[in-house]
Amino acid sequence: MHPRIILALKALIVVMLVLLLCSQAFMLPGVAAGVAERNPDLAHLELPGVIGGIVFLVLVQIVLLCVFRLLTLVRADRIFSPAAFRWVDIIFATMLAAAALIAGAFVVLNVADAMNPSIAILALLGMTVAVGIALLVVVLRGLLRKALQLEQDLSEVV
Repeated sequence: MHPRIILALKALIVVMLVLLLCSQAFMLPGVAAGVAERNPDLAHLELPGVIGGIVFLVLVQIVLLCVFRLLTLVRADRIFSPAAFRWVDIIFATMLAAAALIAGAFVVLNVADAMNPSIAILALLGMTVAVGIALLVVVLRGLLRKALQLEQDLSEVV
């Protein structure tokens, strides 16, 4: 992969991380306060909503940091090494955690009678996407394992 592309991707990840941090610090609490103000019957969900939103964004940040690290391995031409598996495994676990967090939010909102059809569809979509990405990561992990094995076999032949 061309070094400029890797550099551009890393710069984009840094920008996304900064924007996510700003969202955690400023946007989420403001949105939650606005919802609580407009819907006093849901005010008790403000703090759990902020905490859940922050945790979700932290999970996104973890995935971005893992991708950043994998790009570093690509640039160093070490992507086909056992070290890459650790980062891929973290991405997999993080995606499952995100799906579980969305499922938990779905249950909390349903129990609190704060669920409407659009939120239900978004929650189901979020869980489906998170599980789908986790399964895709499993497939990519298998391809990485196969490529590592082929590279080791080739090095033994040469």
